[in-house]
Amino acid sequence: MFWILRWILFALAVMFTAWLIPGISVDGFWSALWVCVILGIINVFIKPLIYLISLPINILTLGLFGFVINALLLLLAGHITPGFAVDGFWSALLGSIVLSILGVAVNQIGDKK
Repeated sequence: MFWILRWILFALAVMFTAWLIPGISVDGFWSALWVCVILGIINVFIKPLIYLISLPINILTLGLFGFVINALLLLLAGHITPGFAVDGFWSALLGSIVLSILGVAVNQIGDKK
């Protein structure tokens, strides 16, 4: 039951991010829910593989290359998900940072239940 609350809260976080960051747009709440599903699938299947492949550059940059990976994965989600668009890399980078911060807050709220 708590995963539904997290899903809804993260969809609201996606909508807030789209409102806050120019270059990111979401058509509505249902599109935001689909973005959450697509981002979840990307984070489970694709992100670990990309982090493994880019481990040397991630070590050299002291983990800062992880921001680039998150931005590219958000761009991928923008290409896959109907009703969700990310216009460029810088919008994706700022959006991924905002979503990461809001995602931590959503997980903290979900853990208190």
